[in-house]
Amino acid sequence: MTLVTVPPVTVAAVALVVLVAGAINGVAGFGFAVVGTMALATLFDPATAVVFMIVPIFAVNVSLVSDLSVRELRTCSARFWPLIAAALIGTVVGMAALQRVPAAPLRVGLGVVTLGFVATAQRAVPLPEWTSPGGDLGTSRPGMVGVGGVSGLLFGGTNVGVQLIAYLRSFDLSHGLFVGVVAMVFLGLNGVRVAIAGAFGLYPSTVVAVASLAAVVPAIAGVAVGKRLRTSVGERPRRLVVLGLLTFVGVRLVVGGLGIA
Repeated sequence: MTLVTVPPVTVAAVALVVLVAGAINGVAGFGFAVVGTMALATLFDPATAVVFMIVPIFAVNVSLVSDLSVRELRTCSARFWPLIAAALIGTVVGMAALQRVPAAPLRVGLGVVTLGFVATAQRAVPLPEWTSPGGDLGTSRPGMVGVGGVSGLLFGGTNVGVQLIAYLRSFDLSHGLFVGVVAMVFLGLNGVRVAIAGAFGLYPSTVVAVASLAAVVPAIAGVAVGKRLRTSVGERPRRLVVLGLLTFVGVRLVVGGLGIA
């Protein structure tokens, strides 16, 4: 099935997925790309799901990065530019590989990455300590380049920036600042991805591209709802909802890609 000839009920389902993913991102500061892409990949060709979400992800990050002040934006840009630059290069490579991977292995891969994200977020899989030679957590430029390159490669092909989120969490940032910094990093990556997707011919049709643009509306609406809920929802409920949903989606992708269900 493609997004070109879907019934109205499926269009409504896609809008609901994007809306819920936006709300999750508004509350937790991440999760839009993972939840939206992986949920859509259970309905459509995985590569189409990845490409479909590029424009909505860009729009969501625009709305979230506006939470940063001009001073914070400049400071964070100067601090994280090696990470962003390396991630941009990795993203281009990942997107180039996207059109060469068969649907079934890609679906399984997306599911494994999703479950890996859940395991890491639950701390069942320990994260490495990102420490510079001087002992300051997360300040090493070579470390930023390495994490950025690998993360960009994964993000370009799957919409999942697990390493980037985990790495940014290693910094001592307030929740609000963390949300803004994550949005700033992914805003830069997705700005490039929008152009690359068109240049590489990754959109299956003009209809898919237009539908992706239309999905910006429920995405922004979801983020607005999530922002309102952010102060009233504790850390534990946020994690339970996000990780529970991702576990279900990850399992569904793996079994679907293996032809089990």
